[in-house]
Amino acid sequence: MHLLYRCYHFLLKCIVRFIGIPAPELYKGLAGLTSAIQDLTLPRDTRVLLVTDKVLNELNVISPVITALEEQNLRPVVYDQVQANPTVENIEQGYRTYLSNECQAIISVGGGSVLDAAKLIGARAVRPKRSVDAFSGLFKVLKTLPPNIAIPTTAGTGSETTVAAVFNDEKRGKKLAAADFCLVPQRAVLVSQLTTSLPAGITATTAIDALTHAIEAILSINATKLTNEKALEACELIFSHLPIAYSDGQNLQAREKLLYASFLAGQAFTRTSVGYVHAISHQLTAKYGTPHGLANAVLLLPVLHWYGSRIHRQLATIACHCHLTSLDYPIERQAQDFITHITDLLAQLNIQAHLSEVLSDDIQSLAVLALEEAHPDYPVPHFMALPDCQHILTQIRA
Repeated sequence: MHLLYRCYHFLLKCIVRFIGIPAPELYKGLAGLTSAIQDLTLPRDTRVLLVTDKVLNELNVISPVITALEEQNLRPVVYDQVQANPTVENIEQGYRTYLSNECQAIISVGGGSVLDAAKLIGARAVRPKRSVDAFSGLFKVLKTLPPNIAIPTTAGTGSETTVAAVFNDEKRGKKLAAADFCLVPQRAVLVSQLTTSLPAGITATTAIDALTHAIEAILSINATKLTNEKALEACELIFSHLPIAYSDGQNLQAREKLLYASFLAGQAFTRTSVGYVHAISHQLTAKYGTPHGLANAVLLLPVLHWYGSRIHRQLATIACHCHLTSLDYPIERQAQDFITHITDLLAQLNIQAHLSEVLSDDIQSLAVLALEEAHPDYPVPHFMALPDCQHILTQIRA
């Protein structure tokens, strides 16, 4: 069976290498926001669906985007009902809002949940006869989405540059993902001013999500020179600027660097896929509503420890690139220095090591679902067996 998985992974790598994955046009800052809207080249008075959530709307985080749209004589239609883990109904309601207001473009402002919901609202717009859950899996849309812009307000998911959109199927109690080249946003805008209201704890866990994307991209057997370069740069930026943004949320330079790190990590993992940290994390979010970044942060070290010496070479590479170790040390010591740095960073960020919501009676079913997600889709460096996954879940129980 593992041989078949590897054949599938090789096919995925060939698709990425020979067909390629589109990348969004990148803009930065408030001036970049204006340019991105101008580049949509929409007629005067065109209605634009602005997808966000209630908190960001109430905090007026979306105000600069509304102003920028109105300055271009466009008419924003705000849809702010996206939940932290978007449901099928969230997406359907957004689609109905898009239709009833005769919108012609979509701008998303928010974290990964908002950006993913906007992608799927766009998919519904171009595939009106398909239900949201029908998009789950690979290449189920295959049609250009309406003109769109993604504006992240957290430096974590990298959804502004990825092929994926994750959503919750509440009826089945599962977290599902759609993956299609057309789901990559056409334009991405990184505006550090929109992230300064993010609390320190969320700043920390979302950035560790981005760090996990970068690490799992490097661990992937489908990693390439390009993805390694992007992932390593993302790691270096996060290690350098996360402690600053955590202690001083108003530091725009640190915020800008974290946004760019998340973008780079997203470009890496959308070409390599992720691994067991995400496979297990997704089950915790679907089952208990655990925030995705927090689940990744709690799972990162247990999964790295499980791999052990099998990933020392990759961890040593990250440690050397990010100046976390001495080039004179043996690979084993360099890898351990990397693990030590992660351990210290998580402690510095006051991120918990356990999750009280994980119940012993759920461990087997969670492990089964995690491995069903990972196999065969994730090109991991070594395959995990069910008892190993159960042991990791047991480890993180409070």
